[in-house]
Amino acid sequence: MLQDAGATADAGVLGPRLVHLGRAEFARDIWSRVPLLTRDASDFSDLFSPAAVDELVSRRGLRTPFLRVAKDGATLPAASFTSSGGVGATIADQLDDTAVWRAFADGATLVLQALQRTWEPVTDFVSRLGTELGHPVQANAYVTPPQNRGFDSHYDVHDVFVLQITGTKRWLIHEPVHPAPLRDQPWTDHRAAVAEAAEGRAFLDTVLHPGDVLYLPRGWLHAAEAQGDVSIHLTLGVHTWTRHALAEQLAEAALALLADDPRMRASLPPGPDGPAGEIDDVRARLVAALAEADTAPLFHRARRAQARPAPLGPLTQLAALADLAPDTTVRLRDALEPRLEGSRLLTRVGWLDIPATDLPALTRLLDGAAHAAGDLGVDLVRRLLRAGVLVPAGRR
Repeated sequence: MLQDAGATADAGVLGPRLVHLGRAEFARDIWSRVPLLTRDASDFSDLFSPAAVDELVSRRGLRTPFLRVAKDGATLPAASFTSSGGVGATIADQLDDTAVWRAFADGATLVLQALQRTWEPVTDFVSRLGTELGHPVQANAYVTPPQNRGFDSHYDVHDVFVLQITGTKRWLIHEPVHPAPLRDQPWTDHRAAVAEAAEGRAFLDTVLHPGDVLYLPRGWLHAAEAQGDVSIHLTLGVHTWTRHALAEQLAEAALALLADDPRMRASLPPGPDGPAGEIDDVRARLVAALAEADTAPLFHRARRAQARPAPLGPLTQLAALADLAPDTTVRLRDALEPRLEGSRLLTRVGWLDIPATDLPALTRLLDGAAHAAGDLGVDLVRRLLRAGVLVPAGRR
């Protein structure tokens, strides 16, 4: 599906910068259903650039697996582009920029992985998108020499947004051979079917130009080839939560309940028939436990574990503690995934039990806005700053 860039945008990054659709319209018509191509979606020079590639490869001391190198559809061994960092950094798997350059000059594609951990503009963008979608997001950059293809036709087990940064790249998209694959169902499980489908008529055959965005639901086959110049694109991988994942958590919660049932802990009777006479009783008790199980704690715990909170500077945090006064303004740290269960605050940086007298102030903090320490209680603010839950938001 092709979307004009002039469509009405909404708040956040999804609509204004990626798809130019309202969130509800995207969720109803596109999400997990069909690819979407948006021409001139945005200028992404604030997120990534050729200079960023050079800096990451040559000056940041990156180690594997923050870089993969691929050629002719295969990934090269890490030892072919890494070496020791030298005196004071004798780590054997740091990127060797000379070896990386030689591989690239020889036609290899560079894949800078997990950019949300190594490049600040991407970190902020990915955090905002993940919060908006409610699904964890990662970011990779693909740097492909002219007229080269990094990987053969395949599918991903996560949704992707492809953001073309520089150069052009031709994309061939084919319909799924295994729709909506789970994370443990990679394309290699269907290698023959993928290869056969890739020989057929493409669902979409297009060239991405700088500023274009292509959304692909998981399972859609794709292959891409750089055209006349070096191509750089960002892939934002959305690791979608599925109904199957919720079913797994429901089963886990039910089994935890059954562990408290003495009948379920009892041994099966001896004899050659095994559990044949017990299955109906176990099934009935399992169904009852499923009806009673509460998956919310498991879901939110797993969700918190899928991503990291916004960066925290220890020196800035220490200065905020030293200068803490009633007029100091603070706010909740971004991407913290806070959840208040009773008097316990659960976040990506751990949990805290909050006194009942502080719960009203904590509830106000959870709105994400800036608040004066004096309005909340200086002692509470001090404790939350030390825990890395709050960060300074300037003074008023």
